[in-house]
Amino acid sequence: MANKRDYYEVLGVDKNADDSTIKKSYRKLAMQFHPDKNPDDKAAEEKFKEACEAYEVLSDPEKRKLFDQYGHAGLDNAFGGHGFNWENFTHQDDLNDIFGGGFSSIFENFFGGGFGGRSKQQSNRGEDLQIELSLSLKEIAVGTEKKIKIGVKDACDKCSGSGSADNKTDSCTQCRGAGQVRQNRQTLFGQMQTVSECPSCRGEGKIIKNRCSKCYGEGRMGKVNEINVKIPAGVEEGQYIRLRGQGNVGPRGGTRGDILVLIHEKQDDQFERDGRDLFIKYPISFSQAALGDEIIVPTLQSSVKMKIPAGTQNGRIFRLKGQGLPTLHSSYGNGDLLAEIVIITPNRLSKEETELFNRLREFDAKRELKPGKSFVSKLKEYFT
Repeated sequence: MANKRDYYEVLGVDKNADDSTIKKSYRKLAMQFHPDKNPDDKAAEEKFKEACEAYEVLSDPEKRKLFDQYGHAGLDNAFGGHGFNWENFTHQDDLNDIFGGGFSSIFENFFGGGFGGRSKQQSNRGEDLQIELSLSLKEIAVGTEKKIKIGVKDACDKCSGSGSADNKTDSCTQCRGAGQVRQNRQTLFGQMQTVSECPSCRGEGKIIKNRCSKCYGEGRMGKVNEINVKIPAGVEEGQYIRLRGQGNVGPRGGTRGDILVLIHEKQDDQFERDGRDLFIKYPISFSQAALGDEIIVPTLQSSVKMKIPAGTQNGRIFRLKGQGLPTLHSSYGNGDLLAEIVIITPNRLSKEETELFNRLREFDAKRELKPGKSFVSKLKEYFT
């Protein structure tokens, strides 16, 4: 990990680069270091792999955020704990756009997997599904577990997922059972031999003649599954959790896709969130502000005591350490709770209160009150 270069440095972009700039830089590097343009050049091959890894991270908002916060260490679990390989790369279509579809056989062992065209298992992979889940701040603070019903495609119970009524298949005559066809294709680098999915059998290498009457040869049917979703503490709006192997089963015995759980954050009646910090407005009276007091401030879990010193001004912000939210997949501890003091002016006064305020006004008249800096300026000073 210590030898890995910064992903922004790899792609030659700054940390504020937008998606378009990142993609443009990646395409340029992919064309420059593509192994077909640099045969038997291990250095170029490594640079191509490095660019693919950097693009995979920086083009994914969640992975990019983890990398920005914690560097390479923040991605320890992003690629299954084994480091980046071709199975983690989700932008094959971008490479198809650059090189005209398909890849040469030099990639057959690239990234530890078949780069040159999809395998039968990959071509039969089921679709990914997406669901949305709304969580309260209290649930986000400690993590939670939800049971959700979702419609999926599962193996047909009549043909056991084969798609065949008699469980018989014939080898595809076009690809001779390989599931792939090779052809010469003209690209920017000249003529290349490319590998693509067989159009006749769709990469399966076999043809079903006697189709199942229940699933019509697809090998799968719709059903409703109940799934458990474990939500770790500290998730944020727009992040997603991938449930591997719980999506649709692929046609005719294919592997399952995934379920993506998109996180939404419910609006809270008391707190506002900024990353792992929370903000709350706390109302106090004139007398509390002038004389000082000890107040009880609510938190997501319970409440804490906070001392208000005498002479506290409206808009003053107090920081309560560790009373915010945890950071996702991190041991850095919780954020803070920032309590902004709001001095409340009473709008209905009793006779006794009116007399007291009139008496107070006599003292106020002796004070020279002048305009000063805005609240925004004071807030900037507070955090600098």
